[in-house]
Amino acid sequence: MSGSYDDSVGVEVSSDSFWEVGNYKRTVKRIDDGHRLCNDLMNCIHERARIEKVYAQQLTEWAKRWKQLVEKGPQYGTVERAWCAFMSEAEKVSELHLEVKGSLMNEDFEKIKNWQKEAFHKQMMGGFKETKEAEDGFRKAQKPWAKKLKEVEAAKKAYHAACKEEKLAISRETNSKADPALNPEQLKKLQDKVERSKQDVLKTKEKYEKSLKELDNATPQYMENMEQVFEQCQQFEEKRLRFFREVLLEVQKHLDLSNVASYKNIYRELEQNIKTADAVEDLRWFRANQGPGMSMNWPQFEEWSADLNRTLSRREKKKASDGVTLTGINQTGDQVSQPNKHSSVSSYEKNQSYPTDWSDDESNNPFSSTDANGDTNPFDEDTPPAMEVRVRALYDYEGQEQDELSFKAGDELTKIENEDEQGWCKGRLDNGQVGLYPANYVEPIQ
Repeated sequence: MSGSYDDSVGVEVSSDSFWEVGNYKRTVKRIDDGHRLCNDLMNCIHERARIEKVYAQQLTEWAKRWKQLVEKGPQYGTVERAWCAFMSEAEKVSELHLEVKGSLMNEDFEKIKNWQKEAFHKQMMGGFKETKEAEDGFRKAQKPWAKKLKEVEAAKKAYHAACKEEKLAISRETNSKADPALNPEQLKKLQDKVERSKQDVLKTKEKYEKSLKELDNATPQYMENMEQVFEQCQQFEEKRLRFFREVLLEVQKHLDLSNVASYKNIYRELEQNIKTADAVEDLRWFRANQGPGMSMNWPQFEEWSADLNRTLSRREKKKASDGVTLTGINQTGDQVSQPNKHSSVSSYEKNQSYPTDWSDDESNNPFSSTDANGDTNPFDEDTPPAMEVRVRALYDYEGQEQDELSFKAGDELTKIENEDEQGWCKGRLDNGQVGLYPANYVEPIQ
């Protein structure tokens, strides 16, 4: 039979078997599916890498925010360090998850991409070379057997038609014998028709059986050729399946931080930092730095002297006992020598009030405009005049006495007298109020 042969035309598929004509297409389609599965796996890994990156960023942001809150908050001592250890853990784990993201994209994703490019070769007219080769191989293996199957179907159809015609002829002959109106010549024609029908049945049956025999003889070769092409497709698919298994194992290794030594060390270190928290030590520190263990300039009798430039003021006493330390205090005895977390101004301390435990008449305040004897303020007398300088507040300050200024961080004021030996300056706010403020709370405006 000349011309092109379409193995899917005119043949009724009777089952879902691989051996039926055209059912090899599922095997061919698997090649295209393999290429698509590579894309799916790359997309899957890319999404996971993005999740790892976002998680790492969130850990870093969380650690930074809470580290600032804890450091500026009221917690102190070893428990503070134990708390901050969680933020250190988050920063280190964040770095590990960024490494996971890098491994997924730089190693696993790229490996799949390169393998896909080497395994599947696109054609100029579309599709893949591997798909066309499999399609051509199956069509070539199936064509002879499909042709014979087509002949069998045609022979079967002819045989069944002959049998039907024979049955009709016999029925007409039988009915004519009971009809007296028919003449002998007409009856003879019906009998001849029956005879010819029987001959046709025999001929078509013989042809049908012959075509079936030829099909049976061609079946083993057909099966062998189809098996050969199918095995080639199996080998191609086996490479993809084994490659996927290999890649998935590598992805598992990259995701499994439990086997990373540095990951285990993070939590071993975290546990050690938490266990070092000591309530007794923290209470002892607080007693020495914020409680009864602090130094105190207790009031003592002072002889009046006309040559005394300045008497001890309540401000100087307060500086020795306040939580906000403006000058260093030398601790004595068995007090703990440890950095004082609250010696610098924090956001927590800025919002705290420091009430005095004692008071006396304002007339005794050496910083007021006049003293008890009616003289001028010795601070004003002893401090040499200075040129006015504009300064900006670095921190919030709440005046503790009537002759002190109050301002917020960022406020501007005018320094009208230089710093004295106790660390105080005299200034004027923009509203005209004049008073004292700590010199180290401001900086000159450039």
